[in-house]
Amino acid sequence: MDFAPVGPPVWIDDTAKLAWLVTLLEKESRLAIDTESNSLFAYKEKVCLLQISTTKADYLLDPFKVNLSPLTDIFSNNKVEKIFHAAEYDLICLKRDFHFDFNNLFDTMIAARILGLTEVGLGSLLNSRFGITLDKRYQRANWGIRPLTEPMKVYAALDTHFLFGLRNSLAQDLMEKGFLPLAEEDFRFISKAEGHGQNGTNMNCWKVAGATRITPRQAAVLNQLCLYRDDQARKADLPHFKVLSNQQLVAICTAEISKVEDLANVEGMNTKLLRRHGEQLFSAVTKGLTSPPIPKPARPWLDEKYLDRFERLKQWRKRIGKELKVESDVILPRDLMDSLAYHHPRTQKELEASMREFPYRFNKFGQAILEQLDQEEKK
Repeated sequence: MDFAPVGPPVWIDDTAKLAWLVTLLEKESRLAIDTESNSLFAYKEKVCLLQISTTKADYLLDPFKVNLSPLTDIFSNNKVEKIFHAAEYDLICLKRDFHFDFNNLFDTMIAARILGLTEVGLGSLLNSRFGITLDKRYQRANWGIRPLTEPMKVYAALDTHFLFGLRNSLAQDLMEKGFLPLAEEDFRFISKAEGHGQNGTNMNCWKVAGATRITPRQAAVLNQLCLYRDDQARKADLPHFKVLSNQQLVAICTAEISKVEDLANVEGMNTKLLRRHGEQLFSAVTKGLTSPPIPKPARPWLDEKYLDRFERLKQWRKRIGKELKVESDVILPRDLMDSLAYHHPRTQKELEASMREFPYRFNKFGQAILEQLDQEEKK
């Protein structure tokens, strides 16, 4: 199989070019798709590049220059298969920014996991299956810059160029092992991933990494520090971590700060940060110390019977996963396991309704799942 690109990627940056491309794409039965975003470089992440490949050519679409809405019908068309690798993040970003709907997906990472493969990154799969080595030097590049360099364009195009061959190879293995219906079930489910925004002031200080053991008073200080960081990040158009890290905020809120100079003793602070933020951080600490404490949110009360059901399902899926040589969440996704333990369907009809998004798993494992759920009734 010849994987070499037939030419350089085609750059699409105006309405006429996009209209021409849409006409071509409408004739295809399969498309390979990827995105590049700027989450490492901007306050509000956005899609900076959309890659679409056919078996004949690779295309790079610039959403800064052209309205992508003409692609809406293609993405929602159930007769056109859209191939992704690790689709969830791309779908979230595309739905958030452009409100697209997607049908008929093939996710090569999900396929690899269902096959029980342990190395499921795109580079690892291409290397193990075809001996192809991807250059990942631009994996953390700023895709929001313009113009993009030619090497960046080539890098971006290769993330979709090889997906057709990989898709066919994995699909063949899925069919041979009888796992294709299971994979298709997960493809349908992931296509419903919801878009969501990032950053913003509506935050929970208790969810900051490292904040699990702080006191309610320290949480009030941390809340003010988070609000200050968010304001600075928004003004500078930077992600939060490029202003101040979570570790730095937690260190400040747990330290004894009675004057600005005390900040110099906080782990992770340096002269540059103190010069830029010292006075404002001290002001945030002071405000937090005089604000009402913020108690840690109470965990939802879960009864012992729910916990027993959850644990039985957990051990059952672990056992079946080992038998089939796949990760346990391939057998029963955690969210579904939690829902079944909580709602406790008692009949085949109730279980089928609870698993309506997972008909393959219901038909394959439904009776075994009911047996796990019903054990307490037999005590």
